[in-house]
Amino acid sequence: MQDRRPLAIALMGPTASGKTALAVDWAQALGTEVISVDSALVYRGLDIGAAKPDAATRALAPHHLVDVRDPHEIFSAADFAREALPPMQALAARGRIPLLVGGTGLYFSALLDGLSDMPQADAATRAQIASEAAMHGWAALHRQLAQVDPDAGHRIQPADQQRITRALEVYRLSGKPISQWQREGTARAFGFRVLRLVLAPADRGVLHERIGRRFDQMLAEGFLDEVRRLRADPRLHPDLPSMRAVGYRQAWQHLEGDTDAATFRDQAIAATRQLAKRQLTWLRARPDARWFDPDTDRNALDRALRDFVTRP
Repeated sequence: MQDRRPLAIALMGPTASGKTALAVDWAQALGTEVISVDSALVYRGLDIGAAKPDAATRALAPHHLVDVRDPHEIFSAADFAREALPPMQALAARGRIPLLVGGTGLYFSALLDGLSDMPQADAATRAQIASEAAMHGWAALHRQLAQVDPDAGHRIQPADQQRITRALEVYRLSGKPISQWQREGTARAFGFRVLRLVLAPADRGVLHERIGRRFDQMLAEGFLDEVRRLRADPRLHPDLPSMRAVGYRQAWQHLEGDTDAATFRDQAIAATRQLAKRQLTWLRARPDARWFDPDTDRNALDRALRDFVTRP
């Protein structure tokens, strides 16, 4: 039976792989718009350090899911999945093909694969967890998580307060580990037929060079001044998801006086490389995605796009 679902394109890849430039070209060629799949771009004020597309770029290719939260707010994968679907549907209703572009694997998974029907956030449970953390420390809460859910305890870092809270909350509300919820998932057919493409240099050294060059450009453009402005907001602190974003965490520590300029630069670049490594690991687990080198495979990329949009 012919698949009559509307089309969508998922342009995935590690940070600094050139996704934005290609997305703008394709958005103009297709007369469509971009759905950003990036956990830093959702936050207002995270501009330079998040490599947020500037106004000129967004005039060429409108972007959705950019600047939709203040940096003191939380934006989950479930929030993303819920808020990404309406602009996709609106584009499809106009005969346009949504371009999903970014590197946040959890967001892609939430939207394309669905999230398990685990318990919703519960304010009382979260307040109790926060009280315990204030009394005993987050390391103790992480040990507690590792006892009831070894998989989550191994996967979640001891300093990741948001994920520790969520994992313990789910366990306390349901009696079932969050890892089990996630494994069981929610089987469903997504409402779009999606072409999944990965943009990644074949040579890891090329990606590392791009990361270093881009970070130096961010510094030249005033990244530290941007973080100074953010730090002046009394609602912000370094444990928020927005301020834990790569680059911002290291800049905050540097402005606290914890590191000198050279150490800050080295740590930020190293953290960005680690992020790219995690992104690539997630992408390799996607057997439905086709890989392309942005420097050598542009013709093949354009051909893959044409084949997808023209085939019945």
